Amino acid sequence: MLGVVGLNEVSPRIWPESMVFESNASFWARTQLPRNPPLKNDATVDVAVIGGGFTGLSSAYYIRSLSPQRRVVVLEARGCGNGASGRNGAMVLTMTADRYMKFSPAPAMDKRIYDLTATNIRRLSSLSVATGIDCELEINGALQVLSTDEDIRAAQTYVQRARSLGMPVEFWGKQELVRAIGAAVYKGAFFDPNGGHIHPMKLVHVLKTAAESVGVEVYENTVVMNITEGLEHILHTSEGHSVKAKSLVLATNAFTSRLGYLGNSIAPVREFVAMTRPLSDQQLAEIGWRQRVPFNDNRTEVFNLGLTQDNRIHIGGGNPSYRFNGGSEDSGAAVSHFSQLRRELARIYPAWRASISKLGGMAWSIGHSMSRPR
Repeated sequence: MLGVVGLNEVSPRIWPESMVFESNASFWARTQLPRNPPLKNDATVDVAVIGGGFTGLSSAYYIRSLSPQRRVVVLEARGCGNGASGRNGAMVLTMTADRYMKFSPAPAMDKRIYDLTATNIRRLSSLSVATGIDCELEINGALQVLSTDEDIRAAQTYVQRARSLGMPVEFWGKQELVRAIGAAVYKGAFFDPNGGHIHPMKLVHVLKTAAESVGVEVYENTVVMNITEGLEHILHTSEGHSVKAKSLVLATNAFTSRLGYLGNSIAPVREFVAMTRPLSDQQLAEIGWRQRVPFNDNRTEVFNLGLTQDNRIHIGGGNPSYRFNGGSEDSGAAVSHFSQLRRELARIYPAWRASISKLGGMAWSIGHSMSRPR
């Protein structure tokens, strides 16, 4: 153990991570926008945002909206949405990860955060309308399905207390769950009516369009290689240009350690997502998925499922994958993960096991995920 701790401490200094960013090959990436030109000159700005995903684009949008006199730039290594924002499980959930189905020592604050995140989900809908881009946001609720009696008791206790504080969450028994999504392998579920489902890459479109509409400059194919700290932040790009910034936003998620930040604290973990071809209403009726509600389980190796607007089932999660020092995934690992997702889909819907092999069109896609995004 001492050896592992020591290796963890010194490895970021001995083996710096390479600035390699594999392309997003997911289903969602089919709608990725054409890339903006890269930064071609040195620049002096008020705020530099590194990373063109949900965090970076939304930060830039709100900073510029609140302070229109500031020059704000976004620097994205590949194309906006190339990282986790454009390849994920597409669920939209309330709360923060540390408070999801848990109470902190400050229940009143838990309620405030619930209300804030529920409001923010609806704000995404308003932003989608304002930009004229349909990000396929469906606020039909979201489920966390439960597998054990202990999970059931914990969910019932949480729901009772949450409702006393004014949170409109519900506990669903097995029959109600089966009527909604047809999955009889679970004992019950926690239902949040303010959750939902989205097209992740189209949300990237919304945020990028909104940011540019208020004057944010977005540069893509612009790799920040390192940062010099001082009275100002000086960002050095792979093309030899520099950006001087009074303030800096690191919106780099799993790639943060590649810039030399949090090198001992971040492990870039990959999980996989499989997508079916569009299914007919009859096929969905065969498995009993009647309500357009996404769901995830609460096991250690979480699985999550959802329906696209054209009735494709996507399933993601399972055994996460890590490669030392942020290394790339090999093709053999991808095949193994894909097989695991097929088995899980067959386990959830056993009556449809024979049909799953005939679905066709299922293709895996890598998703970097540090935690479930909310």
